[in-house]
Amino acid sequence: MSRNLKNLLYEQVARVGKALSSPKRLEILELLAQGEKPVEVLASEAAIDMKLASAHLRVLKESRVVEARREGRFIYYRLAGDDVAGLWANLHAVATEHLVELQVALSQIVSGPERLTEETRLSLLDKAEKGDVFVLDVRPEAEYQVAHLPYARSIPLSELKRRLDELPKDKEIVAYCRGPFCLMSNEAVALLKQRGFKARKISDGVAEWFAAGLPLEEETSGT
Repeated sequence: MSRNLKNLLYEQVARVGKALSSPKRLEILELLAQGEKPVEVLASEAAIDMKLASAHLRVLKESRVVEARREGRFIYYRLAGDDVAGLWANLHAVATEHLVELQVALSQIVSGPERLTEETRLSLLDKAEKGDVFVLDVRPEAEYQVAHLPYARSIPLSELKRRLDELPKDKEIVAYCRGPFCLMSNEAVALLKQRGFKARKISDGVAEWFAAGLPLEEETSGT
């Protein structure tokens, strides 16, 4: 193999690395791991303006990690494949394992998320199947319908306060949202504990669950 060809191979892989070198582009990947979204929603949820969101999406598209489609005047973006969601999950898992600064930052999150292992994921799955725990998905319902953890129930954070009567008082509630950097489940757990529920947060979202090789469910007809 010639040196020029070998250089070319690394350069092509580096295209993906360069696309992932922006914190905001990583946040956009996490958002897209929840399902297809229009650029307006991505800009709003990533707290950036439309022009900057479009620029970030253009870089991700050029590196072939996201795809786009037009519907009327709206442009919708999605991950190019499930492997991209796995890449994001593995990337932040490696960073969390080796970067002390990230570990410190995560420890400052209220009700710090429980990091699951293969054993604890299987244990949670078994308990959820038996009905011993109540798995609560607090993301927007549209994201839940795209994919969610098995046996999870959707109650978006924005609706949680008025739907507390739908939750069991005699079971532990395990809340999750978009992943370890997502704060919606922190707010949910804080509210639930204030109201007398036994609740905790896990760090997994659908991307982490998929990267671990575990099944996901989808809800095409709503909850």
